[in-house]
Amino acid sequence: MNYRLIKAFWLRLLKEKPLASVGGGILLLLVLVALLADVLAPYRMDQMDLRAMLEGPSRDHWFGTDEIGRDLLSRVIHGARISITVGLVGAVYATALSTILGLSSGYFGGKFDVVLQRFVDSWMSFPDLFLALAILAVVGPGITQVIFVIGLLYAISGSRIIRGATIQTNANVYVEAARVVGCSNFRIMFVHILPNVMAPIIILLTTRMASMILVEASLSFLGYGIPPPEPSWGGMLSGAGRMYMVQNPWIALWPGIALGTVVYGINMFGDGLRDLLDPRLRGSVERFG
Repeated sequence: MNYRLIKAFWLRLLKEKPLASVGGGILLLLVLVALLADVLAPYRMDQMDLRAMLEGPSRDHWFGTDEIGRDLLSRVIHGARISITVGLVGAVYATALSTILGLSSGYFGGKFDVVLQRFVDSWMSFPDLFLALAILAVVGPGITQVIFVIGLLYAISGSRIIRGATIQTNANVYVEAARVVGCSNFRIMFVHILPNVMAPIIILLTTRMASMILVEASLSFLGYGIPPPEPSWGGMLSGAGRMYMVQNPWIALWPGIALGTVVYGINMFGDGLRDLLDPRLRGSVERFG
């Protein structure tokens, strides 16, 4: 691994893409808050104090309390753990499945590619949120089910991107040379093609994180995502968040700010990586390298 090139890449990201650097800082902060949630949260996420119901921000409760006296700051902090779990695990799962499907379809081509791509077309014709709601209505809510369903949604649609990069790489001379010397299909796909399509895979991974966090919040808002008492940001915006948001706006304000900030930061970070890693763009790392 060329550590000097990696260091130069991150320095270039910091100098040329300041918004992407800010987004990376937001993502890093989210990870740290999720890891240290038990230490940072002043109260347990489910600790109730009926004497402090619907209190505004104060010295004891910086973000105020909800309708049953739970500390909103503690719930927002613990909600970061759910968001990073769904976003990171789901994005890795979806990107890995997209890579397998895209590599296979783009490399083998022929009837296999035609059949698989017609299935992808059919799958993509359904709105993602409606399809997720339909599947979750059958399998039931829960963090495992949400990760599986959202990951499957984005894996199938994302395979089209990996397929395009694989077809482009498969046409290179060194791939044909590998076939001539007798390399197996597995070796050609994962040794000669996969390293050369890592740029779109990394970009897909980062952009999928923000999308999955947002879809999980939407599902939890509708009651099909993470069931209570787990403090999902989308779930906090639903229920009491809608009922008391006019009287006590902080109930919906803080989860909404956290969700918007994280999604914005991850999207900016993903856009910055795309600008530097995509070889088709003028300012990519290929030109830099």
